[in-house]
Formats: sequence, structure tokens, C-alpha cells
Amino acid sequence: MKRIMYAGSELLTGDAIAAAVMRYSKALADADAAETVEIPVVKADGSRGAATILVGPASQIVAVDGEESGDEMEDPEVVAGLDEKTRRLHPVARTEEDPDTVDDWISEY
Repeated sequence: MKRIMYAGSELLTGDAIAAAVMRYSKALADADAAETVEIPVVKADGSRGAATILVGPASQIVAVDGEESGDEMEDPEVVAGLDEKTRRLHPVARTEEDPDTVDDWISEY
């Protein structure tokens, strides 16, 4: 479990969830954008709940190991959703390259 420290609050959530939030926060900062995200958390009384946080260029977020014992909080859908949003901010272009064609093109000039 991880504790996300944000805006004077501590949010207890799963390792993978915290890592996804950190990746998305960095991607938003790189894109000079901000967005709210909702993540599952463990509340002070031990029950499960949700927290909505604003992440972006001005966010100062820290995730540290929590000392709680118990079941790891997991939410693959939240992690997948955050990772998809992160990928959209950092698109990757792929090209097919035929080395013979490139050499022919270069030799023409």
C-alpha cells in the first residue's frame, strides 16, 4: 500500500494505483495540462472509498510506502484508465522503414 501526500492530505491506496497516478501526473505536467482523477482509497476507519484529486503542472504529489498491513488495494480498471490517459499525452509514432528504399532515396540527391 502507498500513501499519496497531496494538498495537506494523505490518501492510502494500492501500489499500482499510486504509481499510475504519479505517471499520469508527470505526463500532464509535461503537457502543461491539468485534470481531476478519481482513485479508490482506504478511509481512516478502514472502509473503502474514493478520492478525487486535481493533478497537473502545479501538483506537488508524493507517494510513500504505507505501514498498514492487510489486503493490497487493487483496481486494474483505474490503473488501465490512467495509463491510457498517460499514453494519449505521449503518443508514439511508428514507421515502417525499408532500408533499401531509404538508400535509394538518399543516393538520388
